[in-house]
Amino acid sequence: MYANQKMNSYLKEIADFCGIKKHLTMHTARYTFATTITLANNVKLENVSKMLGHTNTRMTLHYAHIMNESLAQEMNKVAAIMGE
Repeated sequence: MYANQKMNSYLKEIADFCGIKKHLTMHTARYTFATTITLANNVKLENVSKMLGHTNTRMTLHYAHIMNESLAQEMNKVAAIMGE
């Protein structure tokens, strides 16, 4: 397992190679993974927590912010249940 400094160095190299102007860090990578890859695809918060190596979901909440699209989908589910 690489240290954060080494991973950040690799991410900077990848960003330079791809022409990405944003400053990439492991924090950015973890945030992106948690928010746009897992939660946006309806992976449960508990599972995301395990994937990130957290012992509980509280820490995961720092990385995984609820997206409006997921919230709308969940509200539609509730509305469908209530309409029955």
